[in-house]
Amino acid sequence: MNKRKRENKLNGWTWSVTSILLAVLILSGCGSKSGGSIVEGKVNVITTFYPIYEFTKEIGGDDANVVNLLPTGVEPHDWTPRSQDIVNTSKAQLFLYNGAGLEGWVPGFLKGLDKDTQVKPIEVSHGIQLIDAVGDDGHGHGAAAHEEEHDHSHEEGTEAEHDHSHEDGTEAEHDHSHEEGTEEDHAGHEHEEESAGTSTDTHHTDPHTWVSPKSALVMAENIKNSLVEVDPEHKDGYEQRFEALKEKLVKLDNDFTSELSKMPKKDIVVSHQAFGYLCRDYGLTQHAIMGLSPDAEPRAQDMVNLTKTVKEKEVQYIFFEELVSDKLAKTLANEAGVETLVLNPVEGLTKEQASAGENYFTLMEKNLQNLTKALQ
Repeated sequence: MNKRKRENKLNGWTWSVTSILLAVLILSGCGSKSGGSIVEGKVNVITTFYPIYEFTKEIGGDDANVVNLLPTGVEPHDWTPRSQDIVNTSKAQLFLYNGAGLEGWVPGFLKGLDKDTQVKPIEVSHGIQLIDAVGDDGHGHGAAAHEEEHDHSHEEGTEAEHDHSHEDGTEAEHDHSHEEGTEEDHAGHEHEEESAGTSTDTHHTDPHTWVSPKSALVMAENIKNSLVEVDPEHKDGYEQRFEALKEKLVKLDNDFTSELSKMPKKDIVVSHQAFGYLCRDYGLTQHAIMGLSPDAEPRAQDMVNLTKTVKEKEVQYIFFEELVSDKLAKTLANEAGVETLVLNPVEGLTKEQASAGENYFTLMEKNLQNLTKALQ
């Protein structure tokens, strides 16, 4: 009898522990699957990564519920959506993604949405004059998927029409002016010959549009327009908050223009090829250790060429970024006898930055400080 009681007690204890463990797993799983949930009675906006999320939060204010897909501390090149992300997006009114090849998973993601969804997909880089780069873009979707997301017809000296067909039946025309052979179009491209991955002739669109305040301003206006379109009742609020954000972006643009124009040097060496738009808009040239993907592997000859460039251009600092390994930047810096500094592509916040209240503007201001230090 005592033995049976002990067995029953043991079995009960085992089930209790199992139940607790299951509850913990379920709760932790729910906590990690999404950056938020759908809220009834508000415009629900799903954003793909940090800069779009921040701008949308600022413009949307209390009128919009904004859910960011990318978790804090995760590099967007390495991330793919989960099933809960599809569920949330199917229930939302807006899906804002950068485009320009950043989110290679978008075409398949849109096809996977609920057939009755009313969500409107918006490519917020629309209207920015995009930069072509050479090498592996590292977004894991290959040329075929890239072409599926971006039907780019490049005709010399003419405007290219970008037709994006989405599952909800909407089509957006994208007029990106690519005038080939012009000096403006190729400013900041000298790095292509010296960056890693140039052993192939593969061309990809540089997706890092937001790193330039000039491009970020275009993106912010696209976000505002999309909010007004799906929620005209709160148009005045969206317009007012956009004007406040625009004022900050214009100031940031003016600061970059003013400070960088004074610098005697114009060449920067960076860990990955994420600063093409910033370089084009502010008269700099980037030399990248890696290509468009932060995971690309440079060849030995690339490292030799970069070391030579560092010495020829009298570069004093090699830039690295916080969401990817700084190993190669430090290796090159050691070989060239120079130091390292952070240049943040603002693809996301680290957990420490999020806790400290950092944002797009504080990180870009730090970028400007470090650029002026390196270009003295």
